[in-house]
Order: sequence, then C-alpha cells, then structure tokens
Amino acid sequence: MTQAKAGNTVQIHYTGTLQDGSVFDSSDGRDPLEFQLGSGQIIPGLDSAIDGMSAGEQKTVTIPAAEAYGDYQAEARQTIPREQIPADIPLDVGSMLQMQTPDGNAVPVQVAEVTEEAVTLDANHPLAGKDLTFEVEIVSVG
Repeated sequence: MTQAKAGNTVQIHYTGTLQDGSVFDSSDGRDPLEFQLGSGQIIPGLDSAIDGMSAGEQKTVTIPAAEAYGDYQAEARQTIPREQIPADIPLDVGSMLQMQTPDGNAVPVQVAEVTEEAVTLDANHPLAGKDLTFEVEIVSVG
C-alpha cells in the first residue's frame, strides 16, 4: 500500500475533539477532506501525523496547541471605545467581525466582551491555545 508523503493528495475522515471530549469539527456525514500533504492546507501537527499512513489506516493523535492553531496571544485582544463601532454592527459576544489593518488586510475578530463603554475584540483563532485530538482514517492516498 502507498504510504502518504509530502506532495500526495490524501483523503481523510476525521473527528476533532477538545480535551473535555467535545467535538469541534468532523467529516461525519460529509465527503472526506481532501488536501495535498505537506502543503500547509491543514494544521502542521495533523499534517505530520498523517505522513507515512496508508489507505484504511486509523489513528488517534493529540496535537499540541503550538502545532495546531498556535498559542493564545493576549496581545491579539483589543479593547476599543464602543462609539468607534457603527451602531448598525451587531455586537453579540461570540459573533465574528472583520477589522482592517493599517496596510488594508482584513483580519477576522470575535466579539469577546461588550460593555456600555467598550468592546473587546479577539483576533486569536477560536481554537488557539487548545490541544486538539483527532481520530483520523485515511480514505485514499494518491
């Protein structure tokens, strides 16, 4: 059987869970996830874990935060005065917004806290700082 290596197109079924066992993502009920191994299309730790696996093989692997969505960065949280956000923008805690950097790039942010005076926005990935466990099954290696 062909073992997956960088450059191969790989299809997997997977279930991703947090340390408390809650599922954050799964291919259950969907087509397998297809990507090119070693191309940066999936998180680095999962990419490394799949390297060398063959079609039909299954494995459970825990990926540390640093090899998943990175460590949580406190400096990626920003509190801004409430009046700087247009009134028509919904500010429900947990909702996603986009900010623009000074050089014009769009950055997704999550509303972390809202008071009458200020809004705290968080640019960390929602899974930053979390170790992730994946149950992976290789569907095909091409």
